Amino acid sequence: MNVRGEVKAKTQGGSGRVTLQPRPSSLPMVDAVAAEVKESLGDAWLPEIYRTHIRPLRTRAYALHPMRKDAVDIQHTLLGIELKTGRYRTLCPDLATARYLAVWTRAGCSSIAVPYDITKISRLADELESAWHRMLFLIDHSAAERKPAFRFRVRGNLLTELQYEISQAGAGATIPQFNQNTKQRG
Repeated sequence: MNVRGEVKAKTQGGSGRVTLQPRPSSLPMVDAVAAEVKESLGDAWLPEIYRTHIRPLRTRAYALHPMRKDAVDIQHTLLGIELKTGRYRTLCPDLATARYLAVWTRAGCSSIAVPYDITKISRLADELESAWHRMLFLIDHSAAERKPAFRFRVRGNLLTELQYEISQAGAGATIPQFNQNTKQRG
């Protein structure tokens, strides 16, 4: 193989002449399948849910320990519910929050917005988990006849785009703003 990524073919007729053929690249196919999956998801694309349903709410920023692998586990302990990410453990106030954080941790996001109103987290966690599993299903379905390495490249491509879009949307303030006008006695 030469510097340009071209592969030498067999010599023709023993003349010692070598013809060069371009190396077949699967990168355009990976991009095409990733774009197809993203288009199929439509409003169920995780960054779209994040921008339209989560960021308009009053939220607080939350830093995560992102993991590329599925090494995210929700554990029920005597102290409550913990989200185990690799070797890190994060105490969560309830199961819905743990499920919400688990989706973003699996996606590899390092900082996200968590709704301040805990009554909304359960519905959002359901929606995010459904969208996550739908994305994985569509990847498997779109690349069913391809090798597992191809599916991993498509997934990696989508996760990179997902992480970029989430970081562009931002995680918001660490502490939410409370707009309360109090009357002070003078």
